[in-house]
Amino acid sequence: MSEKDKSKSLYFPLKYLIFPTLLIILFLTFLLDIALGSAQIPLNQVITVLLGEQPEKSAWTTIILKFRLPKALTATLAGAALGVSGLQMQTLFRNPLAGPFVLGISSGASLGVALVLLTASATGTATYLKDLGVWGDFGLVIAASLGAASSLAIMLVVSRRLQDTMTLLILGLLFGYATTSIVSIFLQFSSKERIQSYLLWTFGSFAGVTWRQMIILAPTIVLALFAALLLSKPLNALLLGESYARSLGLTVQKARFSIISSASILAGAITAFCGPIAFLGVAIPHLCRNLFNTSDHRVLIPAVMIMGAILALIADLLAQLPGSQITLPLNAVTALIGTPVVTWVIVRRNSQKSFPT
Repeated sequence: MSEKDKSKSLYFPLKYLIFPTLLIILFLTFLLDIALGSAQIPLNQVITVLLGEQPEKSAWTTIILKFRLPKALTATLAGAALGVSGLQMQTLFRNPLAGPFVLGISSGASLGVALVLLTASATGTATYLKDLGVWGDFGLVIAASLGAASSLAIMLVVSRRLQDTMTLLILGLLFGYATTSIVSIFLQFSSKERIQSYLLWTFGSFAGVTWRQMIILAPTIVLALFAALLLSKPLNALLLGESYARSLGLTVQKARFSIISSASILAGAITAFCGPIAFLGVAIPHLCRNLFNTSDHRVLIPAVMIMGAILALIADLLAQLPGSQITLPLNAVTALIGTPVVTWVIVRRNSQKSFPT
């Protein structure tokens, strides 16, 4: 057996160990996100509470079940959703820098949320986001998803007329700025309390989702992720271009609509409840492509879900500054994580002529 064959025989067993390793890391970071904070709780006591037993201090039960568990679940769902949404957009646009934030998708979702908030304010049906009730929460998801879908559809139409990916990215950023400007105009007609609430929302946070809102958020994300898994085959076909996909019998228009719908719901729902979270949607797919050394979406989508959840939990841990009362803006932390990855992608593209790698 040659040295090359030996390296291959060693690589494949190690490759299949990556998923179990990532799942273990996800489990540990999930527990750490619950245990660490302004009041630190021992890991064994966290497990005790999660198993439904009584911990050493009764206050820990309230802290974990009412505040930290929904926050950790939200971070897990958000990381998975944003990662998969970014992966779908990168494949659809054949652009390694595409993502919910870069292409203005998050800005479109923000516009949808702002419209709902201002409508509720104008009609006197709600004063704050949390007062909208379950139907209001569902309305926020719909509004954010429609805003994200509109932005994505516009960028898709423009991308068919442009061959330069960097020009598309510039237009995406310009579209995001224009959308942000519209939101700023709307906010001029809002109360000071609502402006402050909206600005805090734009910083991004996983801590604002309650169990009532989780009833809407969790099923929406799970169903959209399941739809993304079903789209693995069409995404693989689109990797080599629309002409090749049609030769395989794929209805490109239908596949494009399904991908846009899935990506918009994933990005829109998370944006509605957590704010516009930057960089995760761009960075996570590239980390998984290089970790698994594949472009097969049947592997990448589950991998992106797990890796996205891990990075979102780590970002939440860093934002909480365990042991202190200070909480950093989540977008500031995700930018620190995502910027090196995006920079690496831009530099790496200079030595490559095709996408994906």
